[in-house]
Amino acid sequence: MKIGIIGLGAIGRYVRQQILTEGHEVGAVLVRPQRMASREPGWIESADDLPGDIHHIVDCAGHQALKQHGPKILERGIELITVSIGALADSEVMQRLQQAAEKGGARLHLASGAIGALDCLQAARVGRLASVTYIGRKPPAGWKGSPAQERLDLDELDQAAVHFEGSARVAAMDYPKNANVAAAVALAGLGFDETRVQLIADPGISENIHEVHAEGDFGRFDFEIRGRSLPDNPRSSALAAMSVISRLQQSIQSVGF
Repeated sequence: MKIGIIGLGAIGRYVRQQILTEGHEVGAVLVRPQRMASREPGWIESADDLPGDIHHIVDCAGHQALKQHGPKILERGIELITVSIGALADSEVMQRLQQAAEKGGARLHLASGAIGALDCLQAARVGRLASVTYIGRKPPAGWKGSPAQERLDLDELDQAAVHFEGSARVAAMDYPKNANVAAAVALAGLGFDETRVQLIADPGISENIHEVHAEGDFGRFDFEIRGRSLPDNPRSSALAAMSVISRLQQSIQSVGF
């Protein structure tokens, strides 16, 4: 099977290696125009340049890449897997992707990212789901390059500090590189506007800690996962990268390859 990749950051590199390890071919890598100066075989800069025999595209490049390339890929009838779930907090982006998927007869697959318990949330919303809160806690270095850097002195922080409290929609749009987990929780449960989010920088931890707390007719659950980041990027979750491969495997099996 030929698979395309958007982006060659930490997650993209991990995904590319796993695709090759599983015996598939990386048929194209969609990169930013500025990277084309060091162009390698198979690198392209537009979805229009994708070979016609690509079966799936895996988006590992973030919100802007999904917004820019996602509609064209889906219109061409190519299955698209993304970990950039937070981009769907923008209702216009969501609508464009839905319309493109319908036009091309393709599907947009959402990789669960760095969190579990989403199946429990989906089940709970069949009844009355009263509240859902997501708490994301990372070491200070994991928040660099985000609005947290403007609100806290991440280099000198000596105790845990909250730098965001609000809805999942605002978190996903303000923290495009850090709040995809919050978006996944929102889509599984109460939606972007009713899901509450708290983001914390904590110098006392070395892992990324994700918590989901939910209450409703089903009762209550509290879920926590402590995830490691990828070795070459403290902002990229290893489990998020693994979830992309897991979703790709499921998608391949569903179409009979």
